Amino acid sequence: MDWKDKVVLVTGGTGSFGKKFTQTLLRDEQPAKVIVFSRDELKQHEMQAAGFNQPNLRYFIGDVRDRDRLTRAMHGVDVVVHAAALKQVPACEYNPMEAIKTNIMGTSNVVEAALDAGVAKVLTLSTDKAVNPVNLYGATKLAAEKLTVQSNTYAGGRETRFSCVRYGNVVGSRGSVVPVFLQQRASGQVTITDERMTRFWLSLEQGVKFVIDCIEQMYGGEVFVPKIPSTTIVDLAKAMAPDATINFIGIRPGEKLHEVLISEDESRTTVELESMFVVQPMEAMWFGYEWEKKGKKLPDDFRYASNTNTEWLTVEQIKKLVAPFEAGAVE
Repeated sequence: MDWKDKVVLVTGGTGSFGKKFTQTLLRDEQPAKVIVFSRDELKQHEMQAAGFNQPNLRYFIGDVRDRDRLTRAMHGVDVVVHAAALKQVPACEYNPMEAIKTNIMGTSNVVEAALDAGVAKVLTLSTDKAVNPVNLYGATKLAAEKLTVQSNTYAGGRETRFSCVRYGNVVGSRGSVVPVFLQQRASGQVTITDERMTRFWLSLEQGVKFVIDCIEQMYGGEVFVPKIPSTTIVDLAKAMAPDATINFIGIRPGEKLHEVLISEDESRTTVELESMFVVQPMEAMWFGYEWEKKGKKLPDDFRYASNTNTEWLTVEQIKKLVAPFEAGAVE
């Protein structure tokens, strides 16, 4: 895929992912235009002040809840990366309708606007919390995934194709435990909800590169899942605050001990490749099955979970991963 003649729109473009994606795309792929779509004028101003002011970069103020604004912003756009979401678990639990309006209805608006504008490719960002969800955030992202994948049926004769990327926790992103541990260690004490807890981890750079690769390879209808390592939260605390006392405070509502990226039921339509899994559509109504010739089928009852992962980060590897944030790079 040649990006140089492509116009790309990023919803949630001022967030942790959106900024890094924009920076990487402009630097490595040099597209014709990148449009940052977000609702916060201050964050857009701060991005420009930080050097995001290339001549092929545009800023649109708008909310994914506003379909008309999305349709206007997508005029002439070739690729949409849908990263806008309310993602703080406690905030979503306390404000359920707001999470639904942004994460579900907002995704519906992105889909409808992309169809109307003739966008070629739409990739929605999801999370491991969408698999067997136990909190509202995960439930809204599961709905967003279903909306995105099934919207391929609406394309008809249009060229628009929809896919998803689903991955784990991003080190240092807004809402990550990494900034929390950085703040807590000054007091000599860090809090962990449960000592058994495990999570999938990847860097922001890895997430961005994976999304770019998936856009280039997508047929439509897939959910792309990268192969990424796990860590225990205890090891993460030891890496970041080795001299601090760890206090276990009990698991919070809506929190899991372990995260799952592919469930047993999904594994039946999933193929494994060297660096990722591809969850194919459940219903053979259109496309998305080209991956069967490229990967291998998974065994019955396969489950890709953070506690049974075959790849684990050591304390030393975790230290390297969080090093940029130790130096004050937390957003």
